[in-house]
Amino acid sequence: MGLLDNVERGLEKMVRGAFTTGSRSQVQPVEIASALRKELDTRSMTLSEGRILAPNVFTARLSDADFKLAEQWGSALAEELCDVVIRHVNSQRYVLQGPVRVSFDHDPSLKPGSFEIDSAMEKKSRTRNPPLAPSRRPVHYQPVLELDGQRYSLNAGSIVLGRSAEADILVDDTGVSRRHLEIRSSGQNALAVDLGSTNGSYVNGQRVQGEAELTDGSIITMGRTRMTFRLIPGKDDQS
Repeated sequence: MGLLDNVERGLEKMVRGAFTTGSRSQVQPVEIASALRKELDTRSMTLSEGRILAPNVFTARLSDADFKLAEQWGSALAEELCDVVIRHVNSQRYVLQGPVRVSFDHDPSLKPGSFEIDSAMEKKSRTRNPPLAPSRRPVHYQPVLELDGQRYSLNAGSIVLGRSAEADILVDDTGVSRRHLEIRSSGQNALAVDLGSTNGSYVNGQRVQGEAELTDGSIITMGRTRMTFRLIPGKDDQS
């Protein structure tokens, strides 16, 4: 399961009591999360090759009844939605002009269960924030491998694992080929590529047929050796 899925599961669990009170006419938080991702994709613009600018400030306009529900959770709900935005920004490699901010406002013209998303691109937060509007900067993740109690930073686009001393990461295991597996990473996107190994490579128990996508927590098995692929916040993002 990917990082975004985990965020949305936590979002649903956190607000279940406030947003699920037996009425299907109320706005569901996952609907807002989906609308935020769609707004990012729809409103993004290409600045140059490889640079796509996306909005960073969002307002969810809710009916009076739904706004009262959102108020019960205050900034905690908005912070969870900020995480949804940040995950999507990172996964799509968008660039932002400033911190992400998600806020809520009530719109008397809307019926319970309906909502609208407004977005903007702002370099700085306004002096006075709209109600329930925390802001966060995008978190940049560093791919690493955890092996035998050690953590190896995957700070190059291509890292070769194997039994050869010429491998980038040496794996001392007779069941591992000299050049067994390559990990190709770009940002937080990574692939495991089997290099024609004798005994094969496995990701989460499934044999790698050519290549396999890696997500946070993926278990890589080579011979008798198991390692874990992780995405951790970069040094500048750790407090």
